[in-house]
Amino acid sequence: MRWLMAVCLLGFCLLAKAQSAVELSAFELERGSDELSLTAQLQFELSNTVEEALLKGIPMVFVAETELLRERWYWYDKTVALSTRQFRLAFQPLTRRWRLNISSGAANVTGQGLALNQSFDTLQQALATIKRISRWRVAGASELDPALRYRFEFRFRLDLGQLPRPFQIGAIGQSEWDVFVTRSELLAPEVAK
Repeated sequence: MRWLMAVCLLGFCLLAKAQSAVELSAFELERGSDELSLTAQLQFELSNTVEEALLKGIPMVFVAETELLRERWYWYDKTVALSTRQFRLAFQPLTRRWRLNISSGAANVTGQGLALNQSFDTLQQALATIKRISRWRVAGASELDPALRYRFEFRFRLDLGQLPRPFQIGAIGQSEWDVFVTRSELLAPEVAK
């Protein structure tokens, strides 16, 4: 009996962890003549706890960050380009619609900045937009030296720091709130033509 209970408990723990696992089903860096761009497809499902918080009107902020580092043998790697994109997802109870605000870079002190606002009928439609990153310009041609080697870092996460304080305290150490993935790629020097 104890063995059966232990197996069931382990199964539930693995299921809870699998619900918030984030995977990159597609990841492509395209080095063009004028920029370095990223195209990625994320795969994840929100846990019931996160969905319930959204339905109660608590907005969730997902953050995608990129960092391009130039490798140096004599010191730490130098950051060449840094990009951030925030996805703020909120449910509007009066209209029964989902509101998604996408902004590039961290919002400044006044909260103003460039943002794209979209409304969706279902949560799945809004999440499909968050999960798809298409031709995101992460570095310009002037920032890339074709003769040097670079390391590209990509991070995607649910920003728990932007939740209301009681949720921040309750989310610490809870696997239901873990929405996180990271990927690192090496960019080799281009061969002279």
